[in-house]
Amino acid sequence: MISKSTIDQVYETARLEEVIGDFVQLKKSGSNFKGLSPFTDERTPSFMVSPVKQIWKDFSSGKGGNVVAFLMEHEHFTYPEAIKYLAKKYNIEVEETERTDEQKAEANERESMYLVSEFAQKHFSEMLWESELGKAIGLSYFKERGFTDETIKKFGLGYCLDQWDGFTKAALENGYKLGYLEKTGLTIVKEDAQNPNTPKKFDRFKGRVMFPIHSMSGRVLGFGGRILTNDKKAAKYLNSPESEIYHKSKVLYGIYFAKQAIAKEDNCYLVEGYTDVIQFYQRGIRNVVSSSGTALTPEQIRLINRLTKNITVLFDGDAAGLRASLRGIDLILEQGMNVKVCTFPEGEDPDSFAKNNELEEVLQYLQENAKDFIQFKANLLAEEASNDPIKRAETVRDIVNSIAKIPDAIKREIYIQECAQIMNVSENVLFSTLAQIGKKEMADAAKKAKPEQKAFDVVKNQVTVEKVDVQYELERKIIEMLLLYGNDQQEFEDLVLKENEEGDLILEPESLEAKVYEKIYLDLQEDEIELTNEQFRNIYYKLIEQLNENEDFSIRTFISDLDQKMVEEISSILMEEEKYALHNWERKDIYPKDKKTGVGQLVSETILTLRCYLIKKRMEALQNNTHENNGNNNETLEEIMNYLQLNKLLNKKLNRVLS
Repeated sequence: MISKSTIDQVYETARLEEVIGDFVQLKKSGSNFKGLSPFTDERTPSFMVSPVKQIWKDFSSGKGGNVVAFLMEHEHFTYPEAIKYLAKKYNIEVEETERTDEQKAEANERESMYLVSEFAQKHFSEMLWESELGKAIGLSYFKERGFTDETIKKFGLGYCLDQWDGFTKAALENGYKLGYLEKTGLTIVKEDAQNPNTPKKFDRFKGRVMFPIHSMSGRVLGFGGRILTNDKKAAKYLNSPESEIYHKSKVLYGIYFAKQAIAKEDNCYLVEGYTDVIQFYQRGIRNVVSSSGTALTPEQIRLINRLTKNITVLFDGDAAGLRASLRGIDLILEQGMNVKVCTFPEGEDPDSFAKNNELEEVLQYLQENAKDFIQFKANLLAEEASNDPIKRAETVRDIVNSIAKIPDAIKREIYIQECAQIMNVSENVLFSTLAQIGKKEMADAAKKAKPEQKAFDVVKNQVTVEKVDVQYELERKIIEMLLLYGNDQQEFEDLVLKENEEGDLILEPESLEAKVYEKIYLDLQEDEIELTNEQFRNIYYKLIEQLNENEDFSIRTFISDLDQKMVEEISSILMEEEKYALHNWERKDIYPKDKKTGVGQLVSETILTLRCYLIKKRMEALQNNTHENNGNNNETLEEIMNYLQLNKLLNKKLNRVLS
């Protein structure tokens, strides 16, 4: 277990905006930051981060919490894993007791698979550097590629010995279960007809140099292995199979090492292979990732989209490969991103070009040869069309199809104008073609969305109005006021029930000074009101206790000791107001009133409103009793009249008209 002192130090040191900034491109928005949700596919930012409160809220998915909650939600960390990740990021030494065999057995399946993958990476690296075969075969190969010792260690490269079960034996000897070795794809398990109780075990990557594939946070998800022999029956590259932790369509090779550079440079270079990434990184170009030899997917593009809107796709000079890659460009355009394409001279690829040229030369080449996707696509397809008018027409339609993928109308128009100049076709014809494509796509979408309807069916428009839970909202407001203003000293107007000279009941105001938490606590105690929502009730008592004991109460410290469910609820409450900041009212010359200017009034009105609501509920309950009891209801009716008079006075104070 991780010690309390380590956890406290992690919470005190970690900066939420820095941690989330590793995964999402954040932009300043007043005192907060905003960005695209990392949990949903959205085009308009609804993800808010508060550096002051050290909490975040994603309004598109409803998720929220503190720095640990983000890592648990986004990276699927367990609580200890999140603490360890932050400790590593901020160079904090983790104090913990050794895990027992029982604790290892209790680890869930995902965590066990991560632990197995982590062990495999260390084992392959050890074999590369320490075994004779590893040094002679694996290390020699990496050195021939031009990789330095520092680069090899940085990317965790390794070697799997050319033995049937060398790795599997080592893993089993270290206490890792065969089931998890099989689930991660590191070990292939087959039944043995001669010994049914003892299955055959083989290393999937035997005799291959190993490229660990990391998540955005640096966890090992899977591996890519390259064979070094000329075995025609074996695949040159072999990837880990799909598993609970590794989905190749959702992973980009090198994203862990590139994420900060991508956000800083506001551009991402997209290459094809592992060695392309490593060679570029070693040369000094860090904002580079690879789709790991698979076709580019929307999920991979969204990973980049969270860090930058700009992608430069790098291709080698292979014409067939270029043609096949055009679909990937259309996918990037669909995500509303800006695409440039750069091809290398024939016989060169990103790996060889970066290896054979200095940093300044590589950067200059990329700057001078990166073309807008329209220019690239037009030039490529025009060469194929040559002087054939039919092929030329197909080329124009192909380009317009790509332009139709772009969500932004202004960009579409500019690209149409550019296409008209390059292909020597009138803009009117291109705009007409674009409109036709748009209509067809809308019609196709409508057909898919239209439900099957039987003849003579009557279609009813049922409008459901969501009922507001008044008590829930008021209790939520009480928690919000305690969190934001609990220790603030305010002047309140208290109401004392008295009789006037005519014998009528009146509410007489009396001024008093108190802290917000004292006022709320005493008022609720006096009226014997207990919060009905269990989550709010638990938070309320913890808050009152902390505010009473700590003069220097801080939200950040308070939520560090709560379970993640409470943290999510608190972040949801605190960030509710921040969603209005997304509208940027000041730019429209609308200046909302600062809530801090009327805290005393807000507290008093909330407590009064809760009293009115509970009085109304009590009156309804008493009225129901009178209907059920046929006997003497004089006492009940008198109680109802007293409540009715009190309710009238309270509502008058709140300037409300009773219906």
